[in-house]
Amino acid sequence: MAQLFNLAHMCGIAGFINSRFNDDEKRGLTRKMLDKISHRGPDATNIYTDSIVALGHNRLKIIDLSDEANQPFEYQDVVVVFNGEIYNYIEVKAELEKKGYTFRTKGDTEVLCAAYKHWGENCVKQFMGMWSFALWDKTKKKLFCSRDRFGIKPFYYISFGEGLYFGSEYKALKDVPVFKKDLNIEQFNRGLQLSWAVYKDETYYTMLKSLLPGHNLVWENRKVTITKYWDVDFTQPVSRMGWEEKKGKFFKLFKESVMLHSRSDVKNGTCLSGGLDSSAIASMYSTLFPDSKMKSFSVYYENDVDERPFVYEVVKKYPNIQPHYFSPTNQQIQGNFHRAAYHSDVPLLGSSFISQYFLMQLAKSEGVTVALDGQGSDEYLGGYLHSFYRLIGQDFRALKFKKGMKLLDAHVAMENYSKEKRKDILKKSVYCAVSSEQRVYNAEYEGLNKYLSGDGVEDINFADVTDDKFNNFLYHLLMNSTLQTLLHYEDRNSMAFSLESRVPFLDHRLVEFAFTLLREDRINNKAETKSILRESMRNILPNVVAERKDKKGFVTPGEVQWLNGPLSYLLEIDYSKFNWMREDKLKETVEQYKKGDTSKAKFVWRLACADYWFKNFN
Repeated sequence: MAQLFNLAHMCGIAGFINSRFNDDEKRGLTRKMLDKISHRGPDATNIYTDSIVALGHNRLKIIDLSDEANQPFEYQDVVVVFNGEIYNYIEVKAELEKKGYTFRTKGDTEVLCAAYKHWGENCVKQFMGMWSFALWDKTKKKLFCSRDRFGIKPFYYISFGEGLYFGSEYKALKDVPVFKKDLNIEQFNRGLQLSWAVYKDETYYTMLKSLLPGHNLVWENRKVTITKYWDVDFTQPVSRMGWEEKKGKFFKLFKESVMLHSRSDVKNGTCLSGGLDSSAIASMYSTLFPDSKMKSFSVYYENDVDERPFVYEVVKKYPNIQPHYFSPTNQQIQGNFHRAAYHSDVPLLGSSFISQYFLMQLAKSEGVTVALDGQGSDEYLGGYLHSFYRLIGQDFRALKFKKGMKLLDAHVAMENYSKEKRKDILKKSVYCAVSSEQRVYNAEYEGLNKYLSGDGVEDINFADVTDDKFNNFLYHLLMNSTLQTLLHYEDRNSMAFSLESRVPFLDHRLVEFAFTLLREDRINNKAETKSILRESMRNILPNVVAERKDKKGFVTPGEVQWLNGPLSYLLEIDYSKFNWMREDKLKETVEQYKKGDTSKAKFVWRLACADYWFKNFN
């Protein structure tokens, strides 16, 4: 039996339960699984086996850099493999020490084990952080697996007969004996039409499942049980605080989150786009640690998408930030596309993920191992402009037509929209007023039906979690649609370079507080998005950033310029791969694109990348 030590972190995990393999077979298969995800943890690779279980770990050292902190980590009668960080491990450790627990290491993995010994499966409720782990309880013959509240870290599994296989990426599971490449056509369709890499527990393969955010999985007595341990609580009353008090609380929670997310024994850096979210993180970090040198990383496209003027303002205000900029050439885009596509595990559903790939590459080339990033706030603070359809629709539904029209006009004025665009927003707002969130998504999804040769697409199933249309919309952005896809690529692009990406806006205390706020606290009556973030950070953000009204997202020139330039070979599509779709309709759309009609450029990009995925990675 292997007796190995370890603690932390941005890593790759893999393993299985199978009583039919001997020890050599267990080790051989685990090694094969780990080899496929070696990029996730280049610092150490170890395997633990016993009679029915195999646990494997590739380690990237972040906290407690000693070899004693290697994994699989054994503590009393439990063994764990762990990908992620428990940011409040120091506080949890202090509480456990008061209860008589002792520790031989300085990181969070041993704290996880002791917490399990003390609180059992409820230990995850004590943690603040991001994680996916598998813990083998030798006494109970139980495998306890968990994924963090928002699904920042991935956990895939195959439940097969009496056995179970798991891993950090698709790649780790493609070599297990029971794996079959049967495609989940419905997920393929969602990717093509909705740009979702993730839907509930489904993946691009029918037999491969993803453990849902905020859920635990337990294998015991040859059975798998999955339970939810966390969700947004919509029974909480609306905050009765005044505006100043709310701003103060948001600021305090965000400050604490950035402080906790900055804990590491290696160099920290930050992704800095010049947008509100990344600038807030960089500004808060610099406020907390003014004497520390922090590298920032920005990708830009000259004469196209170039937000460096906003980055300059942040760097001017905080001289401790050492900025690094990168603008990919056509040659670099062409040269790196295959590797970016390989690491993504699923088709590249947008060109922005290539930009993010270069961003993580830049950070790693500058010696950074931990990068703070701004994912998450748009989803719960109303940062996306299609939030307005729901807000205006909510007013119409409540027969508050004057209020709804006032917000519509403020939104049109803020974005400087045309009369035609105003009509379009009004039409969509009315539709949101009379339709459930589920119906709104399905209306968009059904747009794919014209390309399908058989039955139409299946319904998207998003239940109403609250009567408040705005909060219901934000909840599904956070837990089911947009954010889950962004986190998928965030993980793959960072781990492609053995880089840990941390997302301070996804501290669950911040999210829980945000859902007790009034809608006006997030989108005010002047149609200013993420109002509480802007106003609470007013004293530390450069004014020009705090007052930014444009919502860029991670925009690139990819869907048009790249697909017509360095990546034009992607348009040589083998339509026979899409045998459930109408070849004539797909061809027609692509041919129109080639002739200069870019109205469906994003769809063409997704189709071309799906074809590339078929040819190279399926």
